[in-house]
Order: sequence, then C-alpha cells, then structure tokens
Amino acid sequence: MALDTDAPLNSLGFAKPPAQTRVVVAMSGGVDSSVVAAQLAEEGYDVVGVTLQLYDHGAALAKKGACCAGLDIHDARRVAETMGFPHYVLDYENVFKDAVIDEFADSYLAGATPVPCIRCNERVKFKDLLETARDLEADCMATGHYIQRKTGALGPELHAAADAIRDQSYFLFSTTPEQLDYLRFPLGHLTTKAETRALAARYGLPVADKPDSQDICFVPNGNYAAVIEKLRPGAAEPGEIVDVSGRVLGTHKGVIHYTIGQRRGLGIGGLEDPLYVVRLDVDAKRVIVGPKEMLSTRIVPLREINWLGDAPFDSAAEWHVTVKVRSTRPPREAVIRPLSATTATVELLTPEEGISPGQACVFYDPASTRVLGGGWIWKG
Repeated sequence: MALDTDAPLNSLGFAKPPAQTRVVVAMSGGVDSSVVAAQLAEEGYDVVGVTLQLYDHGAALAKKGACCAGLDIHDARRVAETMGFPHYVLDYENVFKDAVIDEFADSYLAGATPVPCIRCNERVKFKDLLETARDLEADCMATGHYIQRKTGALGPELHAAADAIRDQSYFLFSTTPEQLDYLRFPLGHLTTKAETRALAARYGLPVADKPDSQDICFVPNGNYAAVIEKLRPGAAEPGEIVDVSGRVLGTHKGVIHYTIGQRRGLGIGGLEDPLYVVRLDVDAKRVIVGPKEMLSTRIVPLREINWLGDAPFDSAAEWHVTVKVRSTRPPREAVIRPLSATTATVELLTPEEGISPGQACVFYDPASTRVLGGGWIWKG
C-alpha cells in the first residue's frame, strides 16, 4: 500500500496509522523491553514480540539476574499475553555461540578484556534478529536500549540517552547507518529508570518490579574464569607473577584470572608499594605487575572502526572528539587520527588508566549528545 505523503507521521516516524505499522520488539523479559512492547501495543501498533533463546535453558533456569535466560523467556511471554500481542521465541543458540561466546573465550585467553554485549548487539540482535524482523514484514524493530535516535540533516543519528546513568551508547557504537534507519529506541528520552517502572506498573505488567540484569547473560555471578575453563578445558595453566624487571614475586593459577589494572587478589602481599597488573603475557603464562603510573595510557590504537559522522572518516587528518574507553567512565577529550577507513590512533588529552585490548573506544561529538561511532582497542 502506498504511503500518504501528506499524512502526519506517527510516533515511530511513518506516514500511516499505528494499526497499519508493524513493529517487531526485541523482548529480553526485562522491564525495559517489556515497557516498549506494552507502550507500542497501547498506542495501537501491530506489535510482534520476539525473544531470543541464546543458550541452554537448563543452565539458564537456575540463574537470575541476567537477560535471555529461561525465566526471562517466560516473563516476556506473560507480558505479551497481558497486552494481547503475538510472541515468538527463536532458537539462536548456535548463532550466539559462534558469533559471541567463542570469540569471548578466545579473546580472554589471548589476554584481552572483551565486551561480549557489544558483539551480541552487532552480530545477533541488530543483524540476524533485524533480518528476521524484515522477514516478518515489519516496518521497524524496537528495543529497550537507553539510547536516542534523532533525525539529522543527512538522516538518522545516534545520540546518548537523556539519562546519563542509564545511557547504553557505549554498547551500541557499532550500529551501522543502515541498521539505525530501521531501529527505534522508545525509552531513550526518559530521564530516570523510575519512569520506566512507573509505566510498567501503569500497564499492569508482571515484570514491573523485576530487578535489572547485572551480569553478562552467559557468565553466572560474574565468574569469567569459570566460564572460560568450561569452554576451553585446560585454559587455566599456572605460571609466574613477575615485576617489570622480570623478578618473580609469586605464582598464579592461570592468566585468565587476571585483568589489566587489577590490584586485589594478586597474592603478593608484604611489598612496600601497591602493585597492579600492567600486562598479561599469555604465551609465557606470566602476569606482569608494576606501579600504578604504568597503567596510564595516552595513545590508543583502534581497528574495526564504525564511523557515524556525516563526512567520511578518513576525509580528515584528525577529528577532535570526546571518547569513552569504559562504559562507566565519563567522556574525555581526545584527537582521532585516521590511518584508514577503519583504523586509527586516538590521543587522549588526559591519560587514562587500565585500558586493555578487547575494550571499545566510543566517539562523541563534544558539542552535542551525538555518538560518532567507535572502534576496538588492540595491542597495535
């Protein structure tokens, strides 16, 4: 059916009534995506809820506090029943293992500090699930992420959420312009999580008081090492803890138990000055420790850059931006110097501590809330 170009745009940006606008909502079973689905259903949209089964139900049912588990699938189904729209569960276990879990294990074994939630958004939710939404003839796909999509002079732009505490832009930097054109984020303008929970209560949703997920969904209780050992038997081989001069200070039970910047739990007490993990030598099975000042980093090499600016990334010698090198840290002033369309070096005007390969560096426009993309930190 042809669109009436003179018709007013609905809340999702389409020139037709909500009832004629199909939207697939990615439902994790948590309060955020549940509110999105309920809100759009109440507004009269043709809502289809989809939940991904990402790993074994038996293991999932025994654990609370993470998304995409068996109980969460049940909760998503209850929300759909409450609001009266169809809900489907898709088995993405093999896709998730190949695209996210295996890389997580390999990166950790290589001494990196991976961020699997970004890869999940990039390779599963905004790729395979988005294609499923197109197959269902949906006009768009909506999620419960706290981030904003705004219309700029050259098309859709990605912007940080109105609530800086809830902002999830760090985890969505790899969203492409083509994906952004199809995606919608109805919660990005809310200023507090309390507003979301109040909406859930108003809609009578059974998840209104459900706790937020805290852990990576396939890492129970944040125990990364236990997951790696299960995925890669024999990975936790013992070795030496040494200082930067090579002096042996102690032993460890496996490099996978340590991260850059770690101070506690090193088992090398009795020294005058505190020492931190400054490097992991996977091949030699060594944990290298040193003083805190050795953690300071000014130059950060990046690859796999996704650029969301208006001009081509490598059309300028440098870009003056702010960047985040951790999701929990505020943006800091930096200069990006492109080496190609997808690689660059970033100079932090104020050095940051504890930067590790495997983490993301996300770019922001210092004059607005716009997300300009980002890249993956590597050893260089």
